[in-house]
Amino acid sequence: MSHSISTLLIRNLRDVFGEGDPIRRRAAIDDLYTEDCVFYEPRGAYRGRNEIDRIAGEIRATHPDFQYTPTAAPEELQNAGRVRWVSGRPGEAPAYAGTDFIIARDGRIAALYLFFDPLVI
Repeated sequence: MSHSISTLLIRNLRDVFGEGDPIRRRAAIDDLYTEDCVFYEPRGAYRGRNEIDRIAGEIRATHPDFQYTPTAAPEELQNAGRVRWVSGRPGEAPAYAGTDFIIARDGRIAALYLFFDPLVI
């Protein structure tokens, strides 16, 4: 299925990195990512849906009750987009902030770049 860049960004936060159920998370990855996708973050790069599923599950396990909340609407430019977000326990101050930047191909995420941002409260 083909998705808009804004939809990809929001669903990636909610349905991949914010999803605690491994079956629903994997279904979202299969729907949102290309087969040859890559996720880049400060500690490394993860290639393919299986690796993204693995690392998303590991990240989720470190803070299962955190929610990702966009701080502004996603921005789109040609085949790329970004969304800024904060994460933390509902009802508490955010624990950290970041920006997801994606390159899309045929309505799916081909590359995801995670940047951690200074937390401004």
